[in-house]
Amino acid sequence: MGALQDMTVLITGGSRGIGASIAKRFAAEGMNIVIHYLHSHEAANETARTCLSLGANVMTISADLRSKEQLIRMKDKLTDKGMLPDVLVNNAGIAPYGLLSDVSEEEWDDVMAVNLKGMFLCSQLFMPHMISRKYGRIINVSSVWGNAGAACEVLYSTTKGGINAFTKALAKELAPSGVTVNAVAPGVVDTDMMGGFNEAEREALEQEIPVGRFAQPDEIASLVYFLALPESSYITGQIISPNGGWHT
Repeated sequence: MGALQDMTVLITGGSRGIGASIAKRFAAEGMNIVIHYLHSHEAANETARTCLSLGANVMTISADLRSKEQLIRMKDKLTDKGMLPDVLVNNAGIAPYGLLSDVSEEEWDDVMAVNLKGMFLCSQLFMPHMISRKYGRIINVSSVWGNAGAACEVLYSTTKGGINAFTKALAKELAPSGVTVNAVAPGVVDTDMMGGFNEAEREALEQEIPVGRFAQPDEIASLVYFLALPESSYITGQIISPNGGWHT
């Protein structure tokens, strides 16, 4: 394989938060960047402009991860542009909060479709390109709750636990082909998802974390970047949780 700078990375849910930070981290290395989004058109364009300013070749693309047809069209567009990913970051996800007794069947199906089915479809569609090149990285963004579980986030925790199991199993399947599969399972990250917490709740949560603060999105992005490096080829099937010592 050539240098990482000659490769393409696709980040699902790459318009903002952790996804945007991941896009910018790879853009700083001059990689080809594909920013996937669903509705956040302007946010995706803003992230793309930052990536362009860093010297990267950038493409934004919209698709519903719940739809195989839309993802096939996305793959066709990337093929036409010569931007099939060598690195796939399955980052997109939704995080409902509430008691399990209040979760509807429709909400269950929707969260499963976005958080799990989307990862499955993207991995299935893009791994043949990696296998053919004998090189590839699939990096799934999980959560500390996939390991520990969280009250009032049973649905979210279930999907993240599924991501962890998917990661471990697919890593074994793809290892002979030179493709690694890992998951990054952050603790609390200071993104828009924390917008529902008031100052007192934030302070109480910070006090539970040994390092005394939330993670910054760029700290998660740095770990994702490390796992994408050619020299990280012996790391596969791992669930790595940057959580400030909160859960071990």
